[in-house]
Amino acid sequence: MSRGGRHAYAALSVLAAGALVLTGCSKGGSDAKDNNKQDKENAARQQKSIKFGNVADSTGPAAAVPGAKDGGTMEVLQRDSYAHLDPAQIYVSDEGSLANLLFRGLTGYKATTDTGQGHEVVGDLATDSGTTTDGGKTWKYTLKDGIKFADGTAITSKDFRQTFERQFASFINQGPPYIQQWLADAPGAEYRKLLPDGPYKGKHLPSSILDTPDDKTIVFHFKTAHPDLPYALAMAGYAVVSAKGDTKEKYDKSPVTTGPYKIQSFKSGKSMVLVKNTNWDAKTDPIRHQYVNQFNFTFNQQYEASTKALLADSGADQTGISFNNQVDAGNLSSVLKDPKLKSRTISGYQPYVGQMNINMSHPALKDKTVREAIAYALPITPFIRAYGGTDAMEAAGGLISPTVSGYDAAFDPWGKKKNSAGDPAKAKALLKKAGKLNMKLTFGYINTPEGQQYSTAMAAGLKKAGFNVQRQEIPAETYYDQVGKLNNNYDIFHTAWGADWPSASTVLPPLYDGRAIADGAQNYSQVNDAHVNSEIDRINKITDPVKASAAWEKLDEYLVKDVVNVVPTAYYKQVQIAGSKVGGLVYDDVIGGVDPRRLFIK
Repeated sequence: MSRGGRHAYAALSVLAAGALVLTGCSKGGSDAKDNNKQDKENAARQQKSIKFGNVADSTGPAAAVPGAKDGGTMEVLQRDSYAHLDPAQIYVSDEGSLANLLFRGLTGYKATTDTGQGHEVVGDLATDSGTTTDGGKTWKYTLKDGIKFADGTAITSKDFRQTFERQFASFINQGPPYIQQWLADAPGAEYRKLLPDGPYKGKHLPSSILDTPDDKTIVFHFKTAHPDLPYALAMAGYAVVSAKGDTKEKYDKSPVTTGPYKIQSFKSGKSMVLVKNTNWDAKTDPIRHQYVNQFNFTFNQQYEASTKALLADSGADQTGISFNNQVDAGNLSSVLKDPKLKSRTISGYQPYVGQMNINMSHPALKDKTVREAIAYALPITPFIRAYGGTDAMEAAGGLISPTVSGYDAAFDPWGKKKNSAGDPAKAKALLKKAGKLNMKLTFGYINTPEGQQYSTAMAAGLKKAGFNVQRQEIPAETYYDQVGKLNNNYDIFHTAWGADWPSASTVLPPLYDGRAIADGAQNYSQVNDAHVNSEIDRINKITDPVKASAAWEKLDEYLVKDVVNVVPTAYYKQVQIAGSKVGGLVYDDVIGGVDPRRLFIK
């Protein structure tokens, strides 16, 4: 999943998958050795698979949050407004955090501790995490009693048929592709051939693929085994959509919700108000709470503004928080070192890996020597510094995060870990060899203070190597929509991606499968390499997770070293702060940030 401007583990995780919790946050960056050790321990924890829960695990209500009480209004300060509210279009972390309050699916991630570190996948709207008797080719789900949409309509299997069939329609182009590909048994975007118009022209998936024999039963039939289905179903992208209320494209601005809250008002770029969904029944929900009466969102709050407001801790900001804004670079070190702020601060190591995409559809960038020059020249230091230095990020060597099996700490082909300032001299020699000195390079950057800062300094580093760099701003709210267009004019642009569950199969295939090149898809660099495509197919058939991890690691190395369609930049960390009257504050490994489902007003 993409990170806020970024993707992650589901519930979407962003899903995300998680975070490495930094337990010594009061020390900030003052004890790098201890923080390093904690990072490695937490990364190892996140690489482990998550248990699939049974009926008992899936029974609501969710365990009470210690000290929680009902009532009050919480202020939410967000940098970015929400480009998408249709769950099928949600695949970036900011929208994913919001989805935890609005939408439910067949399965979900349930916290098993109050620390945000323990989880299991349980039945959410389903009675359990799913049953299979043939190793994952056939999965059966039974819906719980008493589940309803916010408009009072009962949720039935017809709604889930609508949910999965509409995923094939062309206007659904921003969300995850996994289950569509599995149902069609087809790679990349080829799954759309199975039901090109979705359910909107009267055609449906046959019962041999998706069976809904009665109002409470959903059966998935795959040609090959997919034991990860419970993980995939936990993503916001597969939350249930109302068959009765499906308004196609218009659903993206006015969805029918199923979670503990519903949307009272939404003014894109300005504000949003969430109020309690009176048709949500806690007895059916083992995952979420409904302590807060109302959430008031204010958008266009940059990191510095939200940090200063929450540090001041006065008036309404005492009950203030941001679901996704991090502490800004200027305040980060002092916040981490102040013991008085420890109870109001959470921090974690996210699953995201930043990468500078090189647009392979542009003729000048098909020259591998030019791409290698970009890789050597690109300075990573400005990017890390813009977000707060090593308390916020660390230089990356490959595309697999330390939180995912297959990560190799020693892999660093472009020397970014050893010299994050880049090597402009070596890059210039390559550019001269290619006969491309003073080549124009259009650098698309996210229009935020951080984006302006790092893009200016990165551009300067590329200019030293002989590139003629032209920076072009992209609005933060629609950043991923813009860079996801096939015919965009950006030669290079930055994105960040996190695993949708603890497997590199949710990192490399969605980003680098050449058969997935399409408007809105996540192959941002538009790479189409025959070896990569065939390896994705081969590795996806490996059932031994250890062997699969090793194979994904080798493919990671091939992409970074031999294809050079992206340049890894950084592994992300996150530090967030809340007002003094915000209770239930926890950094959740799966969400990759604050867990909004357990918040209350003290």
